[in-house]
Amino acid sequence: MKNLINKKIAIVGGGPGGLTLARLLQIKGANVKVYERDANKDVRVQGATLDLHEDSGLEALRQAGLMEAFKENYRPNADRIRIVDSSANIIFDEHSDDVQQGEFGDIAFRPEIDRGPLRKMLLESLEPDTIVWDSHLTELTQNNNLWQLSFKNGNVAIADIVIAADGANSKLRPLITSIKPFFTGYTIVEGAVYNSEAATPHMHKLLNGGKIFAFGNSRSLIVSSKGDGSLVFYTGCKTAEDWVQTNGIDFSDKAQVIEWFKKEFVGWDNAWLELFYKAEPAFIPRPQYCMPLDQTWEALPNLTMLGDAAHLMPPYAGEGVNMAMQDALELSSALTSDEFADVHAAIAHYENQMRARASEVGKITLEQTEMLHSPNAIEHMQTIFNQPE
Repeated sequence: MKNLINKKIAIVGGGPGGLTLARLLQIKGANVKVYERDANKDVRVQGATLDLHEDSGLEALRQAGLMEAFKENYRPNADRIRIVDSSANIIFDEHSDDVQQGEFGDIAFRPEIDRGPLRKMLLESLEPDTIVWDSHLTELTQNNNLWQLSFKNGNVAIADIVIAADGANSKLRPLITSIKPFFTGYTIVEGAVYNSEAATPHMHKLLNGGKIFAFGNSRSLIVSSKGDGSLVFYTGCKTAEDWVQTNGIDFSDKAQVIEWFKKEFVGWDNAWLELFYKAEPAFIPRPQYCMPLDQTWEALPNLTMLGDAAHLMPPYAGEGVNMAMQDALELSSALTSDEFADVHAAIAHYENQMRARASEVGKITLEQTEMLHSPNAIEHMQTIFNQPE
């Protein structure tokens, strides 16, 4: 901890990675603030549930002293998967009585938690006034050995160390490296349905409180239940990089999106249209990018990054949030360790470790992305779950 004595640490971004880092640093006695662009803690948190892995996300929570809180907030059985074909026929069913379910401590157990409860749990673990809300960073400038953070609301802050936890479109990453992500060849279209039991009864029944992985014709459709009774879904298919700009679709116009789905997912059963007819409000297209697997840069003495800012990758291996939380664990350990001569050496150690891990996981993720959008996607998934074809 000698390297952090009398030092102010600024974390830019209040997602799971940034909040986990703040918690881990605070329990070691560090002086840390989190600057989050959201206006307050009650801003709606969108997105699907998150599956946390034993050796990364769950280990970070364990070290943060939050496993009991996690067990109070996670959603038992929400990790159960149904693999189906394009006609909605169930090929593999984890809800079946003869499928063994894991438990805490099992390396294969991946319990699910909604983003909202996870965020609330992490926020409540922090010291009062750790989060500075309505802090949309506009500029980071260096003056001698200090950083000045300037925000859209006119406020400024000073810090000795800055950590970018500001996601895929990080404003701070370009200060660390000029390396940019590459387009993977796939685009996701995201939709949400509120009160799925009433709005989409057939899909709600098929979902059964867990997840649906549907494959056919080299396309995917993944559906996830949420604890508030809603569901989110994600189509996946190959596109050009500029498809979102050139396809002519107004993604706030449901009729246009439905016509696109019918044409793009030709041969898929009309049962899937229930999701699109009942989705609200607008659909969100998400081109999928990935950081180069061989990226490297020279460590800076007082600026680093974690999570998607450092190693953006597609979601098809479920590693994003787990990588970010593992980053938080490894970075907090390095910064608070007395084995490094200074903060610069601690950051260099963390970044070398993080890049090697991200390269390995990124390779697996890209392979998984390709396989799930191949003609053999269902067979591939059956192999993963060790089921006979």
